[in-house]
Amino acid sequence: MKLNEEEQSILAGQQGRVPQLALQHQIAVGDFFGAADFVPVSQAHIMADTESLGQAGVIWLEKLGEITEGQRQVRIPTITDPRGTDFAKASVLKQDGWMLDLEQRAIDAFVKLGVSMTDTCINYQTIAAPTRGEHVAFGDTGVVIYSNSVCGARSNFEGGPSALAAGLTGRTPRYGFHLDSQRMATLRIQVDWTPQTLNDWGALGGVIGRLSANYWTVPVVEGLEGAPTSDQLKHFGAAMASFGSSALYHLVGITPEAYRIEDVNGHKLPVSHRVGEAEVKALQTAYAVTDEIDVVVFSAPQLSLYELREIAKLCDGKQFIKPMLAVTSPQVKPDADRMGFTARIEAAGGQVLSGMCFYQSYAREMADANGWKRLATNSAKLVNILGGYGYVPMLASMQRCIDAAVTGKLK
Repeated sequence: MKLNEEEQSILAGQQGRVPQLALQHQIAVGDFFGAADFVPVSQAHIMADTESLGQAGVIWLEKLGEITEGQRQVRIPTITDPRGTDFAKASVLKQDGWMLDLEQRAIDAFVKLGVSMTDTCINYQTIAAPTRGEHVAFGDTGVVIYSNSVCGARSNFEGGPSALAAGLTGRTPRYGFHLDSQRMATLRIQVDWTPQTLNDWGALGGVIGRLSANYWTVPVVEGLEGAPTSDQLKHFGAAMASFGSSALYHLVGITPEAYRIEDVNGHKLPVSHRVGEAEVKALQTAYAVTDEIDVVVFSAPQLSLYELREIAKLCDGKQFIKPMLAVTSPQVKPDADRMGFTARIEAAGGQVLSGMCFYQSYAREMADANGWKRLATNSAKLVNILGGYGYVPMLASMQRCIDAAVTGKLK
């Protein structure tokens, strides 16, 4: 890779051992993907839950934090994805002490490196939404696809070490979705039905994700009516990224780079697939294998203030016989408390958790400890993931999930 003067200085160790290690890692990544050089980035977002890090990953972070010579702190705003627990609710989840100890060690190490512990996968709704053309180094797949598609920013899926390296050097290898050529449409899809509920938007994202089925495929979608909300596009993109590894999509007349289909060269493509209500409902029906449920979870992505408001409204006058978990960010939780949403949800027997994500918080161990197997949710991303953790996940509307927590049955 071609290095400028500052990058040569970093690589030579003149700015300290930590940025030197980071740049060495980034050069290896850049060489693998054929990057010609680096592009400066303005923000980094790190996936680093302790279930994924493990003991070895935490020890590696701690060793970085112990290096005292030279620059060892991040040089651009660098934030974190959800953690592996909500310390205030760990006993409710029946998480073991070793999980909390490992989590605290990881947090301490990140703080030494100057990382801001935001613990959120909805930073684009709560902290600093990136702008069109802004180059960033983001982790979580839902964060990347929303930032690329809805905000018009530019990021690849950055693994945890790569996102931290970007924070430490302020740059990332210039390849993939940082390039104009990679952002053109490669798959043209006609949609004949516009969803309304969040589970339907997520299921539509899942259907298109399966049709794309490749990180480098960029779908352009025609036919949606009206302007989707931020929460609808949050569920749509998160599911598409989960089912199809997609990092970027365009909605004609809606997302910023596709004001016209010609803007992303979509007019040169034949319509490859038509998607309607039947395909969206079929995806959801495939998960409806039983009506008995053990737990209801609203998570992945974390909930916005308005999703919590809707849940609180549905909880009024209800009493749950099954656990109901609603997971949000540390930025949203205080507002939910202040506005009374948390109290209304917990009066019905639910729990509002903060700063974690259900599937990144030792989901298998929580299932064993609590006897949870049959899980209802309105998140298409979550149902796609949880089968791998031994759950029987079922996808339904927010209303049906709340009713299931009351009766124990998903009707």
